Amino acid sequence: MNFKSLTVRFALVLSLGLMTATPAFAQFWQCAPYARQISGIEIHGNANTWWGQAAGRYGRGHTPRVGAVLAFAASSRMPLGHVAMVSEVVSEREVLLTHANWSRRGGVERDVRAIDVSEAGDWSRVKVWYGPLGGLGTSAYAAKGFIYADRSEDEQAPLAPMTMASADTSYGDTAAF
Repeated sequence: MNFKSLTVRFALVLSLGLMTATPAFAQFWQCAPYARQISGIEIHGNANTWWGQAAGRYGRGHTPRVGAVLAFAASSRMPLGHVAMVSEVVSEREVLLTHANWSRRGGVERDVRAIDVSEAGDWSRVKVWYGPLGGLGTSAYAAKGFIYADRSEDEQAPLAPMTMASADTSYGDTAAF
């Protein structure tokens, strides 16, 4: 065996070894599995189904909270939607998000800026920091709202009036408390 043949074999063995070792060190994330893992919200399926699946299982609303998942609507640019967890509430119209598969395919971004640009201030239109631009850019994305890890008051059905006690008055009327 000559030196050239040995070099080629060594390079082949090395490259095969690196190809099998790489998956153990590199993680390719889609947004939904990553959001599920970091938020504890146990919803499966594409991001565009999370808002509907959360109904009746989790609280939903339009107020950002740490740990809540912001559900983006499907669009031509995001046909499967997007989900991202709120890692910090900066103000009522600005949050920091932690999410995957946004600026870099399969990559994770932590504590990136997102702002509510909706006219109503209800987080229905959102701009999100985009790595390649190093800023928010010009695109605004439709969002459905926030999914909370617990049943919150935001969209629970209002409670029906309840009589705790009643008493007969001296005039024959009944008073309810």
